[in-house]
Amino acid sequence: MESNSFDWNAWVFLPILIFFARVIDVSLGTLRIIFTSRGQRHLAPLLGFIEVFIWVAALAQLVKSAQNIVAYLGYAAGFAAGNYVGIWLEGRLALGTYLIRLIVRDDPTPLVRALHDAGFGLTRLDGQGSTGPVSVIYTIVRRRDVQQALAIVHQVAPQTFISIEEVRSTQRGFFLDSAKTDWFRFLNKPLTG
Repeated sequence: MESNSFDWNAWVFLPILIFFARVIDVSLGTLRIIFTSRGQRHLAPLLGFIEVFIWVAALAQLVKSAQNIVAYLGYAAGFAAGNYVGIWLEGRLALGTYLIRLIVRDDPTPLVRALHDAGFGLTRLDGQGSTGPVSVIYTIVRRRDVQQALAIVHQVAPQTFISIEEVRSTQRGFFLDSAKTDWFRFLNKPLTG
């Protein structure tokens, strides 16, 4: 065998392997951080274990090929791509629950009816705003349903003041029936002491 032959394993396959290992481990790390911040304490440690296992394996391969700059580039590029993929995955999973607060100056009846007809649970309160009487409508929705709720609000009552915030946990309540599509229902368990 010639000593000058190109080493495909060291210069092509290993950097590609390191790249994809980093994409996977950084994506899992991004999801783990998001799940941890949302109180999903059952899934976060499992993701952390898999993430670190892959990271150690990728790092070991990188150290073995310490003279190969292409492997280092694969490691760095995998980290960057893994951040993007992790954020993309989290967006596609659309996990979480949100409070939508609507402040309506006009008659809220059409908006309340439209949201109720679409299957959203809500609570309506009468209040006093800076320019007179208002109605405050609260609805708690799954993240995947936020855009549907907002579309109804924009169509029926476009002058409505809207604020949205993430809810850390809920107990009981009324949500759109999405049991057929809610594969990650176990992730939305409330924190218990």
